[in-house]
Amino acid sequence: MATKLPTVAIIGRANAGKSSLFNRIMRAQQAIVAREAGTTRDNVIGKARHGQHTFWLVDTAGLKPAEDEFEATIQEQIAEAADAADVILVAADSTEYPNDEDRRVAKTALKSRKPVILLLNKTDLRGSLPDGEFRRLGIKTIIRTSAEHNTGIHELLDAVCTEIPIIHDKPASDIVKVALIGRPNVGKSSLFNTLAGKQQAIVANVAGTTRDLGRITLGYHGHKIELIDTAGIRRQGKQAVGIEKFSVLRSLQAIEEADICFLLMDVNELNTQLDQRLAGLINDAGKGLVLVVSKWDAAIGKDAYTRDALAPQIANTFDFVPWAPLIFTSSTTGQNVTKLFDLALDIHARRQQSTKTRILNDMLQRAIQAHPPAGLKNSHPKLRYIVHTDTNPPWFVVYGSNLKFVHWSYKRYLERQLRDAYNYTGTPIKLSFRDEKQIKSNRERAAKGLEPVTKAYKRTKETKRHSC
Repeated sequence: MATKLPTVAIIGRANAGKSSLFNRIMRAQQAIVAREAGTTRDNVIGKARHGQHTFWLVDTAGLKPAEDEFEATIQEQIAEAADAADVILVAADSTEYPNDEDRRVAKTALKSRKPVILLLNKTDLRGSLPDGEFRRLGIKTIIRTSAEHNTGIHELLDAVCTEIPIIHDKPASDIVKVALIGRPNVGKSSLFNTLAGKQQAIVANVAGTTRDLGRITLGYHGHKIELIDTAGIRRQGKQAVGIEKFSVLRSLQAIEEADICFLLMDVNELNTQLDQRLAGLINDAGKGLVLVVSKWDAAIGKDAYTRDALAPQIANTFDFVPWAPLIFTSSTTGQNVTKLFDLALDIHARRQQSTKTRILNDMLQRAIQAHPPAGLKNSHPKLRYIVHTDTNPPWFVVYGSNLKFVHWSYKRYLERQLRDAYNYTGTPIKLSFRDEKQIKSNRERAAKGLEPVTKAYKRTKETKRHSC
């Protein structure tokens, strides 16, 4: 079963309203996953849902006019969007007649043989041109939109979803998927090749879904492990306008698809902000994480005490993921390479481990007795019971009352108690809090055909804000 989420790219010349369309779609769906600065403006990537469909949505930088210094990269950007995307949305300003740039964008999009939808944006403005003026672009499907007034957005999403499959976020599989993540030249491909040579038997060698994702499925101690090699992510401001725009998207796809991520760091260039950011993305995605220091054989000034000195420094830098194991490797000498397989299988087993509700609730009551949660006057949180609801990542839900007053530090405290009770080394765990009174209220409102309290409250706030 395919696990790669479909990709939808919005392309077009500058000021066509691409960012407004992106923001309108994402505001109605899910939060933004990542923002990566490009050389012209921010590239924005988000995961959107519509009905049963989930897909990556990419907002690209506006195409520059011919006399611009980036003229040579315009075709690269369009071609890369067409190559990476499953559906291409060509945005055009409905108040302006199509020009040479619009025609060039449309021609390249159609040449990709991917589904192409023409969005005539800003149709709410006076002077909006009829569809007939744009049919000469050759795109059959035309949807009139207004990001400002939310016109045509639902029709647009329906049209997109007819072109993409329904992909479930967590397909059942007995293969442990491991992604190699990191900046360029930190040794990902070398480690990929070394790991491929250390396995007991090669099960399959499958080409990647994109040209810079390498894949191989291995057999190790009776388990199948799929390795995913990704292109390096450059730091902000150093991403090229053309092909490298989508390296972030592809790494995000690899993170989303993987069960466990190996974050590689060059031993001679440690503790960079981008490494921290990548670790944060892996943590937010709920994936297993191993911090891998590569090129240990080439460490400058290495002696018997170097590792002992570096380990605390790295741990301090990544203190927001204290559960992630740290390992020093060398693809050249093979040092600790095989241990990565063992680490991956151990982490995968911990993510799958089952718990007993009685033991969990005994742990919760002991934690409350030792350190009761603080709150406001007459509004103290009451934590009644806890249940284990999911794996990959391990997910726990706490039920009680006044839970909105639970401080983030107390959530950290509960997480530490869970980690002491069960060994969750190498994986994040997620905690949710559900207020029993609110659940009961929402059920009563649903029986009356009313919206849940939280949604009604948010909508009331939005109505007040717009009326001011």
